[in-house]
Amino acid sequence: MDKIYKALAEIVGEEFVSNRKEELYIYSRDSGLSEPRFPDYVVMPRTVEEVQKIIQLANKEKIHVVPAGASLSLSGLTIPQKGGIVIDMRRMDRILELNRKGRYVVLEAGVTQGKLQAFLEENAPDLCHSLPEAPPSATVVGNLVIHGQGNLTQAYGFNSSMISGLEVVLPNGEICRIGSCSLSPYWFSIEPLPYLAGLFLGWFGTTGVITKVGLRLYPKKKLRDVELFVLEDPKLVSEVIYRVTHTEMAEDITTVAQPYPLMFQGTIMIGIYLTGDTEEELEFKRRLIWSSLSELIKAKEGGFMALTPDMKVGFLEKPMSSLTRSADILKGGGFVYCGAIIPIEKFPEALKKLFEIAERNGVTFAHTGRVIGRGHCMMFAFAYPFNRADLERMEKAKRALFDSYVATLEIGGVPWKPGAEEQKLILERMDKNSVELIKRIRELLDPNKIMNPGNWEVEL
Repeated sequence: MDKIYKALAEIVGEEFVSNRKEELYIYSRDSGLSEPRFPDYVVMPRTVEEVQKIIQLANKEKIHVVPAGASLSLSGLTIPQKGGIVIDMRRMDRILELNRKGRYVVLEAGVTQGKLQAFLEENAPDLCHSLPEAPPSATVVGNLVIHGQGNLTQAYGFNSSMISGLEVVLPNGEICRIGSCSLSPYWFSIEPLPYLAGLFLGWFGTTGVITKVGLRLYPKKKLRDVELFVLEDPKLVSEVIYRVTHTEMAEDITTVAQPYPLMFQGTIMIGIYLTGDTEEELEFKRRLIWSSLSELIKAKEGGFMALTPDMKVGFLEKPMSSLTRSADILKGGGFVYCGAIIPIEKFPEALKKLFEIAERNGVTFAHTGRVIGRGHCMMFAFAYPFNRADLERMEKAKRALFDSYVATLEIGGVPWKPGAEEQKLILERMDKNSVELIKRIRELLDPNKIMNPGNWEVEL
């Protein structure tokens, strides 16, 4: 396959292609528990035209292609299950346009969350994007492709709902623009055209390679604060969330339940985030939220926990580094989770499942969650730390993770960013006509079956 290496080098330059095992090693795994698989090549394009040529080459030679951002999904979505070419998008890291009045930005697929955040702080300090709880090295497009969530999710829905345009290299090598950018120089909206963006979001790179994205921005308030509501009865969580979202005063609502530190054992903490341009605005929102929960407070079903300024610093950090530290409570460098998207009223059942799974598999656990939309659903994480030096603990965490995906489906939820094995569980339970439609779309767009094999593979 030396001719493939030479062809890739001609496209991107020899400096940006490799078939050396020590460099392929990096792309053969992620930070989760998926089995490693080595690619044959890794290539780092700089332009959409280079991506196009790589895809055309892959089609000609019938070589598999896996597009990758920062490979931080934890569920093996960018591990090359059948070898081939990994396209590392991180050289495509330009922020191409800021439309301040239209509140959107256009950027390439390799732009990281940290770079976009720093860019906005310098060039548009009154605007922000929905920032996920992910390392700054995570790519913006990578988060959008998996329907990620961020601090603005409660108000505006999944981060993928905030897209205003796409540029995609299709599996046949054609370059396609979606949204207003397909017929206008402006990237202001996907609607009211046919919603073609849905062909590429949630598909894990099996239908094309996203090279550019238009992303909506939102007002960044001058002040931000947090209130922590604590209760013991999981059955009351949906009621608390319903009342708080009904005020429409919160920027973000999160949930936490974990056995450590011991002071948190047996409690559920609901973080309610407020923003405002003045202290008066913050206080107005705070009063409405407190008032919405006054009956529960008077009934002694729950109450607000006093937070010192030092404690608030950690809660208000974006993204919260404390989540990373608490995730690795075993200090073993390992952490995995099943992100279950569930109806909020299913919270008690999900928490009970988490306790049962952890006990059955002999693992410790943690839960974090985030309200999506105004209470339309939530992300409930079944989370398990493990020690990478302890193979037995890793195996236990793997079993607990799989059980969590099964439990998600049992309670009527949908697994978020599932790995290949979990995708099979979903397809087995999905409406058969929907499965057939997935199959037809993939066959239509990718007749040579080169794109990220092992993901959303339909066998009827």
